[in-house]
Amino acid sequence: MLKWLNLSALVIIFDQLTKWLMSSWLDLYETVAVVPYFNLTLAHNYGAAFSFLASAGGWQRWFFTLLAVVVSLVLIIWMKRLKANARLEAISLALILGGAIGNVIDRVMHGYVIDFLDVYVGSYHWPAFNIADSAICVGAVLLIFDSFRSKTEQQ
Repeated sequence: MLKWLNLSALVIIFDQLTKWLMSSWLDLYETVAVVPYFNLTLAHNYGAAFSFLASAGGWQRWFFTLLAVVVSLVLIIWMKRLKANARLEAISLALILGGAIGNVIDRVMHGYVIDFLDVYVGSYHWPAFNIADSAICVGAVLLIFDSFRSKTEQQ
């Protein structure tokens, strides 16, 4: 099932390309309205999800990098052990892996993760996120969905 690592590579490439484009085009915290409820806003996240530990003093950069590398290795081993009929599980893991590595690249290169997708309702803004974060979320939802499927459905 390691053939699904190609999907991880696509996520990484698309994630890094979009982060480079947004960083080249927008200044930090600059916002461009796209459609109602959605902006492009360049942000730097020094923490984890929802800026958790963003102001922790710098150690979190290496902690989250190490954590993501360990999780990535576990995901690769998990994928390697999957049976050929576990396609949805493999796709889910590949999306999560691609997202994790996409954000690790940012942490190593910049010391923060580049976010730019801004979803909002009225004056409430969801924390900015990126393609890697989206891939992780979609992969997690698919993995949860897959866990509820009966084994007969998967064959």
